[in-house]
Amino acid sequence: MKKIAVLTSGGDAPGMNAAIRAVVRRGIFKGLEVYGVRNGYNGLMAGNFVQMDLGSVGDIIHRGGTILRSARSERFKTVEGQHQALAHLKEFAIDGLVVMGGDGSFKGAGKLTAQGFPTIGIPGTIDNDIAGTDYTIGFDTAVNTAVEAIDKIRDTASSHERTYVIEVMGRDAGDIALWAGMCAGAESIIIPEDNYDIDDVIERIQKGHKRGKMHSIIVVAEGVCKGTDVGQLIEEKTGFDTRVTVLGHLQRGGSPTAYDRMVGSQMGAKAVDLLVEGAKGIMVGWKNGQLIHAPFEEAAKDKHAIDLSVYHLARSLSI
Repeated sequence: MKKIAVLTSGGDAPGMNAAIRAVVRRGIFKGLEVYGVRNGYNGLMAGNFVQMDLGSVGDIIHRGGTILRSARSERFKTVEGQHQALAHLKEFAIDGLVVMGGDGSFKGAGKLTAQGFPTIGIPGTIDNDIAGTDYTIGFDTAVNTAVEAIDKIRDTASSHERTYVIEVMGRDAGDIALWAGMCAGAESIIIPEDNYDIDDVIERIQKGHKRGKMHSIIVVAEGVCKGTDVGQLIEEKTGFDTRVTVLGHLQRGGSPTAYDRMVGSQMGAKAVDLLVEGAKGIMVGWKNGQLIHAPFEEAAKDKHAIDLSVYHLARSLSI
């Protein structure tokens, strides 16, 4: 192993730059040449490589997004696209590749490994929806961003005695909604992992109103339904002034928290160590506060699970 490359794929996530920095500097520490691939798998197919040195990753640990930029690529899913990527890896004499992203990114990395090229995956997505790991880079920052937004919305909800519906990201997982709703004291949290009952939501709002509560916060995961639909139903059935806020891509940006910087740094360094040791086709993960690694196939065959005990706790605390 003499030369390695790193790319970021799919949605960006705060903490990716910390992981890129760790890959580059750990690689150089191990005596390797390290290359960055710009624009994800599209850049891999186009041969968009740039050699990285210590200075190229200076002052990036605190920055959101990814300095290598990212993209989604349908063409890479084809055999032709994969062969083109492999040709460029051979052209630059790259011996191993670190891929940072979500499950789609790992499927692409698995395709390269199946054709004999060593790849290691790092889970980077705010959704925290990758099986085989308790944590994905970017989740903590996204939750803190959502909580901060909800706290501010609560101020105006209280001032105007309104019900607010907050739609958060998460794709098909409810982790952001659950954590943000719990930590912001939401009256109801609607997630894909539990049956959605609008009558229960309305009943909880009405009970709060009867005991003198002047506002309510409802957090909705985007994987269940649109926040606007929930808001319309609440206003129609209660008559309460209801407003909807969709946080959207606000949650993907911003300076990463200390936790995302710490986990990203550890995962990035571990990915390099695994390549040097001759490993391939595996994902670095985080279980019970410790680094782990698992084959792509093992991570893919299980379904991401949410801790429903936290969901039930949130319901009991918001009565």
